[in-house]
Amino acid sequence: MITGIHDFKNVFFIGVAGVGMSAIAQYLAGIEKKVSGSDRYFTAGEFNDTKTKLEAEGIPCFLQNGDGITAETDLVVVSTAIEDTVFEVQKAKQLNIPIIRRSELLALIAKSKRTIAVGGTSGKSTTSAMLFDILDKAGLEPSIISGAGLVSIIKENKIGNAKVGAGAWLVIEADESDGSIVQYEPEIGLLLNVDKDHQEIDELMSIFTTFKNNSKVFIVNQSNTLAKQLSQNIEQDFSSDENSGAGFIATDFSQDGFSIEFKIQNLPTGQAGSKFKINSIGKHNMENALAAVAVANQIGVDLETCAAALKNYEGIYRRNQVLGNKNGIWVIDDYAHNPVKCAAAIMACQPVANKVVAWFQPHGYGPTRFLRADFVKEIAAALRPQDEIWMSEIFYAGGTAVKDISANDLINDIKALGKNAFFVEDRNLFVENVRPHLSGNSVLLLMGARDPGLEAFSKSVFESL
Repeated sequence: MITGIHDFKNVFFIGVAGVGMSAIAQYLAGIEKKVSGSDRYFTAGEFNDTKTKLEAEGIPCFLQNGDGITAETDLVVVSTAIEDTVFEVQKAKQLNIPIIRRSELLALIAKSKRTIAVGGTSGKSTTSAMLFDILDKAGLEPSIISGAGLVSIIKENKIGNAKVGAGAWLVIEADESDGSIVQYEPEIGLLLNVDKDHQEIDELMSIFTTFKNNSKVFIVNQSNTLAKQLSQNIEQDFSSDENSGAGFIATDFSQDGFSIEFKIQNLPTGQAGSKFKINSIGKHNMENALAAVAVANQIGVDLETCAAALKNYEGIYRRNQVLGNKNGIWVIDDYAHNPVKCAAAIMACQPVANKVVAWFQPHGYGPTRFLRADFVKEIAAALRPQDEIWMSEIFYAGGTAVKDISANDLINDIKALGKNAFFVEDRNLFVENVRPHLSGNSVLLLMGARDPGLEAFSKSVFESL
């Protein structure tokens, strides 16, 4: 029976190329476990960047045919996307090898360290990366298991979503989408926000309440209507509202191009407001930074050290990622995929240029159906009269989904509210259709998640302009 990370040595990941799986695989390899894995995206004779980088970390990668699972394997890890019918799962069962979910393994890892779990429906990856940078700058040598690659780690020719440090602290993302957040018992739990996403609000509040009860210290965003209901101690909370009563307050926000500035003060201690400047965009990233600072200060890192660390923050993969400028048109690639995230991404681009043309590819017929009214409301409210929203058809990853909704339904709903909205079913036809709508002093914002082809698509759009 696996009850801790010392109960296994030879571990195999089915679906190792997934962002959550690859992060844990790299972390375990970093603490000298023998790690290997397979993935359906690995094809004989074809280059795969993730495979190459995993193997460079000493993680052998196999085709998803069972060859990687042997009698020496003492643990098999699966993600929620891996079904029992997969051949490798069946082989592991035949060999009586224990099988656990990715989230269960992450919970075991979290128990082995002083863990900070970052939760909320938006901003987890960015806040985790900012917090990691702060703790690193403070000399605490932290570890991280993230849902996105940190640019600073990617520059080391790594995937970037995990790093093992010599210190006691571990920063993890705590995911509510599959309910796995309830498995973690962190030293510090952080709740950024609660907005309708994968579940109804009542269910989300129940999940986050359990998260709070499992955390020794719990820090929330007092600016978020629902998150503040779960406050443990308002003096350790944070807010962008000076009258909220929160211990950590951000004020004087301004954005100049791709840089934001603001002040943070700790009211209970009377610390004067420290000035922060970050190479990022949007008020939501001020809130993410504020959250990271509130946690760091809780464990003894002063505001000045936090400001110095975030001054050099390099961002994370596909979060407000600037691809470049052509003929006065900035192209930005972003992971935004729920209503609040899409609206925030659009508004963050508005100070950059006179016109924002946003393109979005929804993922999953069920999620799109569930969030249809919210997408329409949030995106329409974010658009200025000159801005535009474009969508291509919903990304379908396979399975038995009922295809009774189209991205065009959302576009028609947004049009009905008097906004500039356009549908181009095949995203490969997007550039030729949007070109007449672009001019100098514009931002072309490309949004979407889950689809592994989005990075290549965004680069092809930029190259085609």
